[in-house]
Amino acid sequence: MSNLQTSGNRKAYEGLKQDSSDSRVNKRIFRAVTEQQQAVEQDLVDKVVKSFDACDDPRLKELMVSLVTHLHSFIREVRLTEEEWSAAVEFLTEAGHITDDVRQEFILLSDTLGASMQTINVNNQAYKGATEATVFGPFFVEDAIFVELGGDIAFGAPGEPCWVEGTVADTDGNPLPGARIEVWEADQDGLYDVQYDAKKRSGRGHLYSADDGTYRFWGLTPTPYPIPNDGPVGKLLDAVGRSPLRASHLHFMVSHEGARTLVTHIFPSDDPIGKKDTVFGVKDSLIKEFIQQPIGTPTPDGRRIEGTWSRVRFDIVLAPAGV
Repeated sequence: MSNLQTSGNRKAYEGLKQDSSDSRVNKRIFRAVTEQQQAVEQDLVDKVVKSFDACDDPRLKELMVSLVTHLHSFIREVRLTEEEWSAAVEFLTEAGHITDDVRQEFILLSDTLGASMQTINVNNQAYKGATEATVFGPFFVEDAIFVELGGDIAFGAPGEPCWVEGTVADTDGNPLPGARIEVWEADQDGLYDVQYDAKKRSGRGHLYSADDGTYRFWGLTPTPYPIPNDGPVGKLLDAVGRSPLRASHLHFMVSHEGARTLVTHIFPSDDPIGKKDTVFGVKDSLIKEFIQQPIGTPTPDGRRIEGTWSRVRFDIVLAPAGV
């Protein structure tokens, strides 16, 4: 810890003036720093920002200047120690080492810091009654099996059967036939197919809405599960006293020509985790009632089920492309 961090020096600098000639600077970063030290630190910020002057891409320049400005402000505000910075680099290095074709630790980090959810909020602005978006998650795969309307995406994955139905429409209420609906979920043990075997495909599939915009399929009643917490992100959550549990959910990605692609989940209303989702993905509009059906209740398509099953309705509204 530097001398300027000691309580004695803090008292010595209590009388420092709080205003600065540079209005861009957050005054909090000068809580215990002399004007001379402020100048040294600001000079470095200015030099790094100026280093991007020759950048020909205006958007890249904007991103880099803003990134550097905020990063340096963070370092200066918390008076980051060299040991803390080294620990951060080691954390990111470990995240890189554990990441592979199936496990994406950096997505987990982004999710648990709320960065993924905030990026989604920024890029999926509210529009009329369009269905809200939420986090993509790390377990989507491109080659999900096609299923006919009313088909079963479980493909043998364990769990309570769930009948899912609804419509796909635009914000004017017009049905959208032929919308591609990608769905995927974890099994009753909280695991996705790729966590068992990178090539396994179960608990996921894709289908298309009918001419009247309706869709239907069999899936599994969602159950809560922890994000992979045996890596650096799990250690971080444990260190700050946060649970790694995700609220129960069923993933959707819905696309149609002329519409904004929707990535979202639906969440059971009776989930004990509720809104304490570790990736901040739960939104009120996405909480749905999964109604459990007693043993022997006839199914919508005549399928024979030995035990209980559930059903849920999810009507999807797509915003127009470009909004």
